[in-house]
Amino acid sequence: MVCGVTWSHLVFVLLGYLVGSTYHGVKAASISKENFEYKHHSQEELRQLLENEAERCSEVARLYALSEPSVNGVPLWVIEFSDNPGEHELLEPEFKYVANMHGNEVVGRELLLSFANYLCTGWLDGDKNIRTLIQNTRIHLLPSMNPDGWQQATDTGGRDYLSGRSNNNSVDLNRDFPDLDRVMFRNERLNKPRNNHLMEQLDRLSHKPQPETYAVMKWILTIPFVLSANFHGGDLVANYPYDASRSGATQEYARAPDDVTFRHLAEVYALNHASMADSKRPPCSPGDDSFGKNQGITNGAAWYSVVGGMQDFNYLASNSMEITLEVGCNKYPPASDLEGYWNDNKNSMMEYLWQAHTGVKGIVTDSLTGKGIPEAIITLRNITRINATHVLNEEINHDVETAHDGDYWRILTSGEYRITASARDYIPLTHNVIVHNEAYQPATRRDFTLTRGEETRFGPEPVSQQNAEVVDPMTSYTSCVNEADGPAVDVLCLAALLLTWAEGRQHG
Repeated sequence: MVCGVTWSHLVFVLLGYLVGSTYHGVKAASISKENFEYKHHSQEELRQLLENEAERCSEVARLYALSEPSVNGVPLWVIEFSDNPGEHELLEPEFKYVANMHGNEVVGRELLLSFANYLCTGWLDGDKNIRTLIQNTRIHLLPSMNPDGWQQATDTGGRDYLSGRSNNNSVDLNRDFPDLDRVMFRNERLNKPRNNHLMEQLDRLSHKPQPETYAVMKWILTIPFVLSANFHGGDLVANYPYDASRSGATQEYARAPDDVTFRHLAEVYALNHASMADSKRPPCSPGDDSFGKNQGITNGAAWYSVVGGMQDFNYLASNSMEITLEVGCNKYPPASDLEGYWNDNKNSMMEYLWQAHTGVKGIVTDSLTGKGIPEAIITLRNITRINATHVLNEEINHDVETAHDGDYWRILTSGEYRITASARDYIPLTHNVIVHNEAYQPATRRDFTLTRGEETRFGPEPVSQQNAEVVDPMTSYTSCVNEADGPAVDVLCLAALLLTWAEGRQHG
């Protein structure tokens, strides 16, 4: 316990808390599909465009900013689409697209602005596909995670391969997340059962995360995201976990427990892209890999190992499965090319979003009260039949946890699975489930009703909420860091900040 906080109280903060504050601006002029401009939008134009779309589709859209701005004070704007904006809805998956974490890789930034316009226009026009998605999914779009880097890249003409890549403190944000791969790989070597939500197993951070990283970490740990993708530039490939190698080698295939599902997710994007999976397309640079020969996908560490990346942090700190999308050889193409990039990626973006509705979902409830059980553990074994006499019988060594109201989602490929739900002080329950993954249909539903049994030790004890002192979160964090030994920042200081921030929202 540090600063009066334990981790079990943190991981699933009440989902009613907002990650940022809704932006209430002046009413803006409408932007229709016809007058949407394909261009490199400035920071103010980005905000104005998102505000326009939120106003134009106010019934189903909301604009908000993450909890911290960039180093230079630029808000990290997110537009959300949902039939109930601002709230998590039972059994509806949470989805996010993030772009421009490397400020000089700008295509994803413009793709998400185009996508926001596309979703809003489709909703207003009665597009059945888009309406179904918005009515059954909570969609979050963060077009620019690194607006300061974008500004530097733009001010230098967008021609330098590295200028603007990092944030305004010269930190690469995709090397700035806690290294949870190290924790996971250690658990594997020691045969420790813990394989998810690994933040509580970190005892130290080697550095204080940048404000942009920190804001996204809070976002990931607060909203029960199911699926995500992160847009980059400089190549054309869909990259899937793990990003970090097990041995420390610069290149080595690092298989995640969900390797089959991750490959499927990457292929969904690549095969629906105009050219990502084209086996005949040349590499971006002579001598480089041409990923088209492998259907446009790659394991991250097999390409090159990355420590501290956002993709693996999503998978190991939360329930979210994330892949990384390199969407073009040119990091900062001319504005005249942007409409072509949109046309190349539009179908992929839609089909990938639909994957949030694959696999299995359900609610874990108490047999007496009927109320949902938060933080119940969902474990799986793949028992898909191979032939008349054999089944796979493979454990998928990556569990997920239920959200505050007891709902869960588990993205899976089609097959048969043995699924077990367990929770503190309850008797575990197992069901066999056949997953079909029919296109554009809801995920397979499998609920669990658990009965209380003898008291058991199931994870860390929760923190009492009685007489909890609500303090300024930044003061709490600063005090905690000042008390830490040595130059390293104690990771539980992050927990303290997250907790006091959440409690401040509750009491405010």
